[in-house]
Amino acid sequence: MNKTYNLNSTSTITLISNKKNILLVTTILAFISSLTFSLFIEDRYESSVILFPSTTSSISRALLNDDNYKEKDFLEFGEEEESEQMIQMLKSDFIRSHIIKKFDLKNHYGISPESKFQQTELNREYDRNIDFYRTKYLSIKIEVVDKDRFYAAKIANEIAFMIDSVKNTMLRKVAKQAFVIVEKEYKTLVSEINRMEDTLNMIRLLGVQDYETQVEVLSEQYGAALVSNNQKAAKTLENKLDTLSKYGGKYLSLVQQLEYEREKLSDLREIYAEARVNAESNLDQKFIVNAAYPAEKPSYPIRWLIVVVSTIATFLFTLIVLILIDPKD
Repeated sequence: MNKTYNLNSTSTITLISNKKNILLVTTILAFISSLTFSLFIEDRYESSVILFPSTTSSISRALLNDDNYKEKDFLEFGEEEESEQMIQMLKSDFIRSHIIKKFDLKNHYGISPESKFQQTELNREYDRNIDFYRTKYLSIKIEVVDKDRFYAAKIANEIAFMIDSVKNTMLRKVAKQAFVIVEKEYKTLVSEINRMEDTLNMIRLLGVQDYETQVEVLSEQYGAALVSNNQKAAKTLENKLDTLSKYGGKYLSLVQQLEYEREKLSDLREIYAEARVNAESNLDQKFIVNAAYPAEKPSYPIRWLIVVVSTIATFLFTLIVLILIDPKD
């Protein structure tokens, strides 16, 4: 059978007029039902923290005026790369475990201790209620939704606080390893320089003070003593020249090597200072724009919207059904 449905405005208005009682009853019932249903939905409050990541992670380079790092100002906000890195840290298991433990989220979310999938359910609730994303201004938003408005604000602020701990822990682990290596090399070099200086001092005690000058002066004096037939003076000068001949090469070698090692130590001392600062100090890794505070009213559910959408949808659905069951041949 072929049925033709007349859907022009005139017939629709006529249908509404003829079936107004049915439409009115279903619409009122929908209004009452949706209102009642919305009242049973648990209120949920939203709190959020807005922050910017810092642009540098190296404390020594940020604070010790490294010429090779001047383009990185530790007072500058981070860019897209730093924002993405921070989001990844916010999603780390370290922060998740800390928040779950500190706020006892397993009990707070009502996870049954008898459930076989406690951790899965807990992680699902955590991901549903806590979110991180980058805004169009390259800032990071930490958003927490909870049935307790004070819990929501506390969790958001605690997560923001944990960023420094997580990143500094990661950086200091590597920095300490680097510092141990640099410190060992630095102390070894200092010890080697001290040993060389001790050897040089022993040679100086034997009379070698300035090899080149001494050789020149003593040679002239020795020649003069021979010319004047001063055998005693010549013998004394000859002994001194023998001493210079015996230890002069070692003296010159030590002097040159010491000069090189001291230059090396000067460069290493700067690296050593930077490594120590990185290993022993912390630097804030974020700039908080807005801290979280307890919301004054719930963000969910929007009851009036639920009621309006449900009522209108029921009215339209009823109208369509009436049109379908009352076709025009």
